[in-house]
Order: sequence, then structure tokens, then C-alpha cells
Amino acid sequence: MTGRTDEALGYEQARDELIEVVRRLEAGGTTLEESLALWERGEELARVCRRWLEGARARLDAALAEEGEAEEEG
Repeated sequence: MTGRTDEALGYEQARDELIEVVRRLEAGGTTLEESLALWERGEELARVCRRWLEGARARLDAALAEEGEAEEEG
């Protein structure tokens, strides 16, 4: 796991780390404490990814709304 703050993680970085967390959890062989720490990190990473995707959706919706307004005016 990286030492970066969640705010500094880009979508791809968070997604890639989340994939690694899931892989490690699925592989097993970790202690209960390690598994819980991985699960918690995975939840944090999922939240980061969700925020990025929600932001991207909002930007796309805004761009589509602007395009629609421009077509109505033109």
C-alpha cells in the first residue's frame, strides 16, 4: 500500500491499488488483522474511485447541458 493521502490519488492509481487489495484478499494467507486492514483500505479506495467517477459524471452532464443550450440558441 502506498503512503499517499487519498486526496492525492488519481482515479487510475486508486483503481490499481484497489485491484491489488482485492487480489490479496482473494489469495488469502493473511492474518485477520491484515485482512481487516486490507478491507478498510479497499473501502477507502472505493470511495476515492466513486468520487472521481461522480465528478466525471457531473462534468459530462454540465458539458452536455451546455451543448444542448447552444443548440437551442442556434
